[in-house]
Amino acid sequence: MAAIYSGIHLKLKSPQTPWEDKLKLARFAWISSQCLLPNKEQVLLDWCTHALTGWYNQKVGFSQDVLDGLWCYLDDLLHSRKLHTPLKQGKTISLRLNMAQLLLDRLQECSRAATGPPVSVSTLLSVCRGVLSSPALSSVFTTKYELIVDLLAKLCSLACRELQQPVVTQPGSDLETSQTELITERPPDHPQLDSDKAPSKQKDKHSSANLFEVLLQVLSCYLSVQRQQANPNRVFSLVTNQLIQPLVLLRHLLTSGEHAPSHTHLRLRQQLCRDIRVKIESIIHLALFPSEHLTSYKEELLPSKEDSGKRGPGGAKGPLKPVSAILCKLSAQGYCEPSLHYSVKSNSYSLLFKLFLESYGKGSRENEEEQRMLCFYFLTRLVPALDVGLDGHSPSSDKADQSVSVSTESPPDSPCSPESWSLALLAVESLLSQALSADIYNVAADRIRHKEVQLNFYRALGQMFFNQAQPSIPAWYRCLKVLLSLNHLILEPDLDQLLSSAWVNADCMEARVQRARQLTLCSLLQTYTKLRQLPRLFSELLSVICQPALDDLRPPLLSEGISSSLRTCLLDTPASQGLEICSLVLESIRKYILPDLVKENREAEKMEIDGGGDDEVKMDQERDCASLKLFSLSQLLHAVLFSLKTLDNASPLPLVRQSHGLMEEMQRVVKDLLQLLSAEKKAVKTNLKTQRKGKKNLGHKESQKASDSEMRKMWEQKIQEAALLLRYTWVEVDTLFHIHCSKYTSLDSAPTAAGSEIEDRSLLTRIEGLLSCEVEDSVVSLSCSPMSCLLLKLLTLQQMKKALLDTPLVAEQSTAALLNKAALFILAKEELEVSLDGEQVWGGQIDSVNASSYPVAHWYLLTSNLPLLAPYLNGEDVGYIANVLVGSLLSRQTERGKDGCLTVSLLSSQLLQSSILPELPSLFSATVSSLTQRIFSVFVAAHTPKVCPTLLAFQEGVKGQGQGQPLSTLVKKETIVEDILTSSKTGEVSVLLTDKQTKELVNLLQILTNLSPDGMSSEDLSFIFLLLLFMLSSTSCHSDQMTTDPPASGDGVVFLEKLLRILTCLLEGKNFQGVLKLIHGGTLLQAVVSSLLWHSHSGRFCSTSSSDWLDLIKAVQGFIGSLVQLIIVRNSSVRLNLEQFASYLTNKEVASRPDPGASVQSIPLLLTSLTSFSQTMTSHLGRSKTMDQTLIQMLARTTASLGPAVESVLKTQIVGQPASILSQAFIVEVVTVMLNCELSILSVEEEKKQGGTQLTLGHITLYRGFCQQIHKEISSAPRPMDFLVASLHFLSAFYRAVQRTGQERQEEREEEKKGGNELDELYIQTLQNVHRLLTAPWLSATDLCELEPPVQELLRHLVEKSTTSQFNLLLLMIREGLDTGKLRAGNYREVLSAVIIIKLLSCCQLPEPCSKALWLIAPQIISAMVFLVRSSSDDISLTLNFTIPVVISMTSLLRQGEGLFTNPHHVILILGALQSVPLDHLTPVVYHSAFLAVHEALFAIIQCHPQVMLNAAPSFLNVFHRLLASVMHEGRQRGDSDTGPDSEVYLQCSRLIERMYSHIAAVAESFTTLSAFMVAEYVTELQKVTLRPDIKLHLTEGIYRILDLCMEQDIKFLTAGLQMGIREVFNELYGSYTHYHKAQRQGEDKYTV
Repeated sequence: MAAIYSGIHLKLKSPQTPWEDKLKLARFAWISSQCLLPNKEQVLLDWCTHALTGWYNQKVGFSQDVLDGLWCYLDDLLHSRKLHTPLKQGKTISLRLNMAQLLLDRLQECSRAATGPPVSVSTLLSVCRGVLSSPALSSVFTTKYELIVDLLAKLCSLACRELQQPVVTQPGSDLETSQTELITERPPDHPQLDSDKAPSKQKDKHSSANLFEVLLQVLSCYLSVQRQQANPNRVFSLVTNQLIQPLVLLRHLLTSGEHAPSHTHLRLRQQLCRDIRVKIESIIHLALFPSEHLTSYKEELLPSKEDSGKRGPGGAKGPLKPVSAILCKLSAQGYCEPSLHYSVKSNSYSLLFKLFLESYGKGSRENEEEQRMLCFYFLTRLVPALDVGLDGHSPSSDKADQSVSVSTESPPDSPCSPESWSLALLAVESLLSQALSADIYNVAADRIRHKEVQLNFYRALGQMFFNQAQPSIPAWYRCLKVLLSLNHLILEPDLDQLLSSAWVNADCMEARVQRARQLTLCSLLQTYTKLRQLPRLFSELLSVICQPALDDLRPPLLSEGISSSLRTCLLDTPASQGLEICSLVLESIRKYILPDLVKENREAEKMEIDGGGDDEVKMDQERDCASLKLFSLSQLLHAVLFSLKTLDNASPLPLVRQSHGLMEEMQRVVKDLLQLLSAEKKAVKTNLKTQRKGKKNLGHKESQKASDSEMRKMWEQKIQEAALLLRYTWVEVDTLFHIHCSKYTSLDSAPTAAGSEIEDRSLLTRIEGLLSCEVEDSVVSLSCSPMSCLLLKLLTLQQMKKALLDTPLVAEQSTAALLNKAALFILAKEELEVSLDGEQVWGGQIDSVNASSYPVAHWYLLTSNLPLLAPYLNGEDVGYIANVLVGSLLSRQTERGKDGCLTVSLLSSQLLQSSILPELPSLFSATVSSLTQRIFSVFVAAHTPKVCPTLLAFQEGVKGQGQGQPLSTLVKKETIVEDILTSSKTGEVSVLLTDKQTKELVNLLQILTNLSPDGMSSEDLSFIFLLLLFMLSSTSCHSDQMTTDPPASGDGVVFLEKLLRILTCLLEGKNFQGVLKLIHGGTLLQAVVSSLLWHSHSGRFCSTSSSDWLDLIKAVQGFIGSLVQLIIVRNSSVRLNLEQFASYLTNKEVASRPDPGASVQSIPLLLTSLTSFSQTMTSHLGRSKTMDQTLIQMLARTTASLGPAVESVLKTQIVGQPASILSQAFIVEVVTVMLNCELSILSVEEEKKQGGTQLTLGHITLYRGFCQQIHKEISSAPRPMDFLVASLHFLSAFYRAVQRTGQERQEEREEEKKGGNELDELYIQTLQNVHRLLTAPWLSATDLCELEPPVQELLRHLVEKSTTSQFNLLLLMIREGLDTGKLRAGNYREVLSAVIIIKLLSCCQLPEPCSKALWLIAPQIISAMVFLVRSSSDDISLTLNFTIPVVISMTSLLRQGEGLFTNPHHVILILGALQSVPLDHLTPVVYHSAFLAVHEALFAIIQCHPQVMLNAAPSFLNVFHRLLASVMHEGRQRGDSDTGPDSEVYLQCSRLIERMYSHIAAVAESFTTLSAFMVAEYVTELQKVTLRPDIKLHLTEGIYRILDLCMEQDIKFLTAGLQMGIREVFNELYGSYTHYHKAQRQGEDKYTV
């Protein structure tokens, strides 16, 4: 056969053989192993490439199909394993050198062809990938540097073209259909050569994604070739001329379109895009900025004087003017779309500066300053190139080549387009931020040695920002912020422009702009605070405010963020400077605002007399502008004064005098403003009289006068608001100074010899004046504005506080009457009567009150001062407040408004839940009365099928005495009790409620839930409890009777459930004893259960869902349990009440002889009542012998009734009757209660039993049957969680019962030992079923956590009195479970079961032999668990479900094994396992669980095994450092995602880090020598990220504890040993530590014994 195929080589060369046959022969030759060709791989490669070269050189001719077949054949050859295998073995196989040029030409055709190219792009890309997949084949490109450069340029162009394809042309884009052919089919006559392709061959459906993968391969190949080039000038030239333009364009398209539709359309992976961008940056970095070109850059950038004497005699060996060459290429047109050109260029400049800083920004100490200046001069070339009009300010512009100056593109005086401005500012911000981060600006060196060249450049840049201000672009503010961070002197000459453009006159309200503006202004305040020059800043600010306004209305001066920052800054400012700022504000008012207002007022009066015309309108506008300025200054002064530290007795006398002078000046300004208002009002009155006299002459001027009146009203309103705000501020501050500083004399106190009497009279006079709307003898208008009204109320409240401080004055009758008037004035019922809209919100700032937010502000004033106002309000007024409180809660949402604003309903909800309301008995009682009144109103409006004495008494009382009377006087409680008992006996309801009325009652009950029962008086508690009990027994839903709307009956169940929960809550009130005087406890219990059974019989629960029914059952259990407990604890006729209730329950006999007509729901209600009653009595056994005797008798009766009831229920379920509402869990819980009751009875009888008496369980057969059924079902199939928990509880009780009764039988019949055998069998069976349950695959991690408490209880009973043989069985099961082979086989649940049992077992109290056995093998268990942690850490998917539980179990062993581990090596093993726990690339929930598990393990080691820390401190710190590094990485600043539930996870972790630092510091002897290394690790990690402020706060406080351990030599070691950037971080940290923490600690130590 070999001879037959030996002539193929000749046939391939023969011109007589058709090309189609040649191609088939070539394919056969490659596939067939019987074809013998010497060097077959090389021969066939050469033949194929020769044929392709000949066709393109027009030396041979064949069809297009043959051409396609040859390319596919070449592609298959290059990717075949038959080619790559000999290549890997070292065989020499190569491609023809002209193959590289052939591929380049074809790629060139693809990028230029208007129609489809001869060969598909996907085939060409696959061939390129095959060529580059092997070093031997890729040598056709790599041996000649220009070829690989050309290949990269062409592929970049193809990629750019693909990224710029519009998405809308997806179905028929040229590149997709005619050039790239996304789905390329192989011709049917060209089958694939072999099926065993090399792994690198990926047949992608989408050649676009394939293009970028090939591009990444070419980039990697090129990068390796570029690194091997010996001539950096050649690399620079080729990259600059051929590559930089397509590379930066491609990088821009990949970066800017990362979330664009094109990426989705092309199916580009983000990781692929990132890898390509990284490669591009590496190429540009290595090519343009190598160390060999440093001299060339110095020659071009540095001024001649600075660089003289530093060049060699031959000059630079690098390229001439490299910066000019780079900028020229990037500024040239044509390599991208004109619309993209500026954005590509601006993004590229940021990249170039970043790479330049990385290459040349760091140097040795000798030339560090020179390197920084070199970077700065490079920056000065980049910024003007952005066309921002800064060309004339470049320090190196004299050296720039005019031929490449960017100013030729656009003249310096031509303004940029808005799009360009946004891009330009973003680029400038990036450049400045990098300069700031690289620390290239040394202020001192720049001033001393460089003639402030950097300062001048940055100042020119700042002036450009203000000359061409762009306050609507966020980047503009951020640029100013960076300049401020560089040096505050940069912006100081233009500080007024900064304050005007960015603060006072900034009018853009867009959220992004406001955020950037706020950050800039906060940074400005913080900067001048650190410089101790805040008065200088405010001086400029005041001058800007007093300038003529640019617009009619300026934006608010102080937003919430700026106000908060201002408060913080003023706290860090010396008090004298704060007072100086206040003086400056007052000086501005007196010097600039008041004269203008007085002057304009006089001129206005003159014009009104003479007839002003247009001048009068202009004058009104000027007055309006002046009044707005006055209000802004008042607002500023209020914010500053309320943020200052108050004076105290430690304040120096000069500061007290300065404060006193300030208050005097402020008082004069307030008086001047009020006098101005009074004069204006007199002028208005005079003008009105004149108008009446000359009314006939006003015909044609009515509209103008009306407009003037509105203008006058506006500026008068602003002046009044400013005056009242200043007056209120003055009163508050003056009072505060007077209270806290004895050296300060209040200006309100009379300086006469009459003393306090005159002062008291003046105080009362002021209160009377305020009630008459007079302030300082000036009348103010309440109708002028809501803010004035609120301020007047605040002033009145302040005077009330002053009066209340004077005890003798309060005792006078006239004072009390005046205070009552003042309280009524503040209450203002007529204002509260206005309907409150749900949209009303208030930000909490006094100066932001308007007509919309005034109701909220007024309600806030009332609710926050109720303890002060309530004593001076009568019952009617307090009742009115209570009605408003309840009404707002019923009709409004209680959620916070936008941006944390307040609403009326939110304030009401906070008042209801606060501890203040119970301290106000009158208001609390009024609130309860309001609720009861509304409940009765619902009853009266409902349908009453029969006469109800309670409702009749209410209606008659309302008609006779009115609504204002207390309900307890209208309706007697005895009447309500009679109605309750009647309804509970007969089952007849008195009130039929509609669904709407039921919902109203539910809303009222929700409000009642928030009221504390301890705050209710005995009268209120008794009445509301009986009313709710009446609601339970005597009301029903309308739909229940009509049975027309069955689904609505579910609302009735929810209603009853809420009702029972509130009744249970009221039982806990301290005044509940008053209810038991009206109705006995047993009668109360009977009435409730009877009412529920009547509801059940009436079919009210037919359509109830299982969840609602379960909630009702739990509510019934809670009520009965609480009331029975109350009867027992208070010893309130225990036998009588319990006997009555027990007789009622046991006489029903519903369970033992079920009535066929009875409702199915009545059976679980009866069982619930019996079990809750029995369970509560069981829990109170042991109080006294008499009590025990009574309770045992009751328990015997209830248990005797429970048994038949349960058996009848079980028979019902077996027969198949509908009893689905009785869940399995419910039945198991009932039987468990039965069993516990019998055990309790046995315990009491065991003490009294005589010799020979045998104790037995009455229903042992039932219990055994249940136990067997539970063993069958508990782990056989998925079960509800409540059933599993109930079953485990039953198994615990049953094992205890068998253990107790079995031991007695064993003692009597020791020779048979039947009891012991039964107990052993039960022990083994229970353990096996628990193990199977924990391994069940249908249990989630949450389910396992929920099962742990009942499983632990069961284990505790199993091992409590277990024998050694029984305990050995348990240990054997654990050993089998800890088999690592099961984990490797994927069966981790079996291993997890053993791990959970170990954790729970370690917490159990064991007999001494069992405890010794457990801790004897504990080291082996730990070793196995360590191996499990290391094995499972490789699979991140097991972290939450397996690795973390194993770590938690090890932690439990560490805690319980304190002092029991003899060898510290086992503890050190755990530290090694903790090193491998995954902490990276986890979701916040999993990360928090992993972090907490590792942290708790470390805490257990340091707390319980301190002896180990002496040897294991390094290992301990390694694990702790992993936690620290992970918190820093996850807690870095991420922008908008810094808030939310996920961010709280990392904040909690940072708190734990701080706590661990404090524990480490507490055991300093183990870490003394390692404290310096801990600090070094901390600052090293801190230097890598920018932490969130809240997280950084906790970490910083923690590391301060370690710095406390550092000695002086440690600090020197850190200062000398850390790298430059890290050293700066450490210096900043140590500076803050010295300034804040160390000084405080030394102060504490001074007073420590």
